[in-house]
Amino acid sequence: MAAERLNEQDVLQLLDYPAYFDLLDAPLPADRNGILDALAKDSLIQKNQAAGWDITNLGAILFAKRLSQFKKLGRKAIRVIQYSGLGRTETYREQVGEKGYAAGFEGLLTFINGLIPSNEIIGQAFRKSVPMFPELAVRELVANSLIHQDLFATGASPMVEIFTDRIEITNPGEPLVDTQRFLDTPPKSRNEDLASLMRRFRICEERGSGIDKVVSQVELYQLPAPLFEVPPGFTRSTLFAYKPLNEMDKTDRIRACYLHACLHYVQRDYMTNTTLRKRFGIEPKNSAIASRIIRDTLDGGLIRCYDETVGAKARKYLPWWA
Repeated sequence: MAAERLNEQDVLQLLDYPAYFDLLDAPLPADRNGILDALAKDSLIQKNQAAGWDITNLGAILFAKRLSQFKKLGRKAIRVIQYSGLGRTETYREQVGEKGYAAGFEGLLTFINGLIPSNEIIGQAFRKSVPMFPELAVRELVANSLIHQDLFATGASPMVEIFTDRIEITNPGEPLVDTQRFLDTPPKSRNEDLASLMRRFRICEERGSGIDKVVSQVELYQLPAPLFEVPPGFTRSTLFAYKPLNEMDKTDRIRACYLHACLHYVQRDYMTNTTLRKRFGIEPKNSAIASRIIRDTLDGGLIRCYDETVGAKARKYLPWWA
């Protein structure tokens, strides 16, 4: 329990109950009893055997008006930090989220996207600004950090750090799935009730397609591949700003090639030299560049050839685990 033996008025003052009904596209009940009954059915609150109502940890972490009002959950509020350079020495702005994850999710994304720099694209007749990172990719990674965190980890909370060349999204708790298998392994969550409700609110998906969307959006923007890391006790996902192929190092190219192969495989397709050229924006006359990237990725053991008896130009490739 996050709070115990509260009267009805206190429950409604502490929880953003209108957001609950908005997220479900359900009408707000006409009376207080209807509101409390609906919240109780989803285990956000429950009757106290002695007197009044209890607010569960699930109810507070999702719909608290202010997480700081719940002693055990105050440190679970997400932090957003913007730095003025490539490192963490100069902080430009820092904000700690106050609302519960579900009630404040759209506002959180609006705040984050407002801090992300834009790139100006010059078309034939006009200019337009596009965000440096795909909004859908940011949304999926932020949702993942909230849902898959280790809520038993003390003194740590999800964090979004925005640099001039990248955005890093970190949550406490090491992943339950190998980072190399994020695209294909069925989802595993240490917070099943939280994940289930966030799915009903259309904030996330439980079928495991979130990382697929991230990689797909990154390829659409022709950005360097996302990086998934596991610092001791944490999970970190990084999106990088646009960088031309000739400025990507060998590690960047190999990671992009591997994830490209993974994405095609989960779509019941195969990576080829042609698809990789399209992913990097390589001209057909420069197909040798794509061949070299494929060869480096093969040497790294991250992909394998589907059928080595066919000619080099027609070869198809799979992730190493396929």
